[in-house]
Amino acid sequence: MKPFLFVTDLDHTFVGNDAALTELSQRLDQHRQEHGTKIVYATGRSPILYRELQQEKNLMQPDALVLSVGTEIYLDGNDHPDAAWSEILSAGWDRELVLKIVKFFPELALQPDSEQRTFKVSCFLHQEAAANILPQLEAELLNCKLNIKLIYSSGIDLDIVPLTSDKGQAMQFLRQKWKFAAEQTVVCGDSGNDIALFAVGNERGIIVGNARKELLQWHNEYPANYRYLAQAVCAGGILEGLKYFGFLE
Repeated sequence: MKPFLFVTDLDHTFVGNDAALTELSQRLDQHRQEHGTKIVYATGRSPILYRELQQEKNLMQPDALVLSVGTEIYLDGNDHPDAAWSEILSAGWDRELVLKIVKFFPELALQPDSEQRTFKVSCFLHQEAAANILPQLEAELLNCKLNIKLIYSSGIDLDIVPLTSDKGQAMQFLRQKWKFAAEQTVVCGDSGNDIALFAVGNERGIIVGNARKELLQWHNEYPANYRYLAQAVCAGGILEGLKYFGFLE
């Protein structure tokens, strides 16, 4: 068996089916010890919310954490974000200016302080207002020469982040750092903010059986033979996909 790079979203993907999570964690940890596989959690959660989940579900220690929708990378349990990744994100990013523009839109409500990060401004935006507000907001931000993008997911969460930042580009950064081929990399997700993981290259993709409609719609519009749509939910779907691609027996 060869080592592979395993990158997964947490909520409703890796986590959400406790029995399957226990089996998957054991299989992955064994593979890491025997073959040098690397395990990465890529989540929209901030460090505080990640630690809450980690304790609640007793998650095994990953080799890297991609937090706050790809804006922070933590290596080997380190408490400080990776400086090389932060440097990549800082070009054309001005957090104070982003905040100033957000305040012009009454439909945008800032999320709690724990979710506001160095390279991320997070708001709540109700779905009925989103179609109208998102293009206006984006135009205003780009008009100010800001190097940004908007990530809207689950019909409520809006993240404004640097253009060079998302889960997919963070995954590519780690893949190149650790010298894994795309064919030896597998990514797993369930929602809109995971599209970046699946869209970046021809890494093997596992979409869990409980995926949200925005991800399924994208998958149907851009089909690929290196992506697998699982039947089982959460960790059960990941196990199914890992066996399908031959990463696990």
